[in-house]
Amino acid sequence: MDRFTRNYSLLLGAILIAALFFWAKSTWKPEVWNLDEVLTSDPQLADYPYRFRLRDFRDGVAVISTPRSPDFPAYSFLQVIHPKLAGKAQDDPEMIAAQQDLIDHQKRAMDLMLAQPGVKSVDWELDVKWLADHGIHR
Repeated sequence: MDRFTRNYSLLLGAILIAALFFWAKSTWKPEVWNLDEVLTSDPQLADYPYRFRLRDFRDGVAVISTPRSPDFPAYSFLQVIHPKLAGKAQDDPEMIAAQQDLIDHQKRAMDLMLAQPGVKSVDWELDVKWLADHGIHR
């Protein structure tokens, strides 16, 4: 192997190793997996049609996925998980009950996270992928 080829191969190898290191560092998060297991193994949350998942955990802040946000009302989401609500008004008693059920499940997910060691607070992240997969676009 000539000198150029050897140096070029070493440089490519170093770049590849560095890329793999940074990829592994960004995806290897056992604390996220462990906290997510708390959410996914909870019987009350498991019965709900939407799966709350832990997206990130950094500096004591647990980030949980949610199908609603201040910018995106629960109304559209609830019509997908409860087809019987399709076309009902937001002030319909069934819609209000479904919204309260969603709030109760979000509170349950938050309380479970806050009960874990090292978790100081919870942030919510709109689950745009779940919404898009179910035909809901913001």
